[in-house]
Amino acid sequence: MDNKDTYRTIEVASTETLFKDRNSKFYGYAFPVQNEEDVKEALGSLKKKHHSARHFCYAWQLGIEQIRFRANDDGEPSNSAGMPIYGQIQSYDVTNILIVSVRYFGGTKLGVGGLINAYRNSAQLALEASEIKEKTIDVLYELSFQYDMMNKVMRVIKEKNLTIAKQKLEEDCTYIICVRKKDAELVFQIFENLYQVAIKELEN
Repeated sequence: MDNKDTYRTIEVASTETLFKDRNSKFYGYAFPVQNEEDVKEALGSLKKKHHSARHFCYAWQLGIEQIRFRANDDGEPSNSAGMPIYGQIQSYDVTNILIVSVRYFGGTKLGVGGLINAYRNSAQLALEASEIKEKTIDVLYELSFQYDMMNKVMRVIKEKNLTIAKQKLEEDCTYIICVRKKDAELVFQIFENLYQVAIKELEN
């Protein structure tokens, strides 16, 4: 079983970076994204900002345990832009991220080797300008119990240093708790063994 329960990502967009090669300019950006809708929005805003640019080359990766990615050359020669950008996402080991390099052509052709180098550098600069954070992979559990069990439940939550993501206190109590993946099985067993506490895993 894979026990890795952390991943690396960014929470805020990077500052704009600039890489130049023979008068061509490559503006680099990194964005935190959760889904393809976020990708579209970020690309849309860059296209408004750089309305006269020729190429918006990008790569994104989504997912923590099941990875999806896409690399787009946007009119540059095949594999000269999107894949070098994606290579940097892999080498920095980040996910839920979009990196875009916006190119203004400077009049001199760079050739495929030059383009690969430029887009790789542009992506690297964008990543260097980002604050990369390590986060834990969490499992969500729903706990249901009566009020008289509150102290016992809270004791486990405090002892195991768990986070309550949501609580609903009506006729009975419902807590949604976040548990680090590596502790999830143990925590599940503790609550399952607590008389009168129902626990179930939620889709994260």
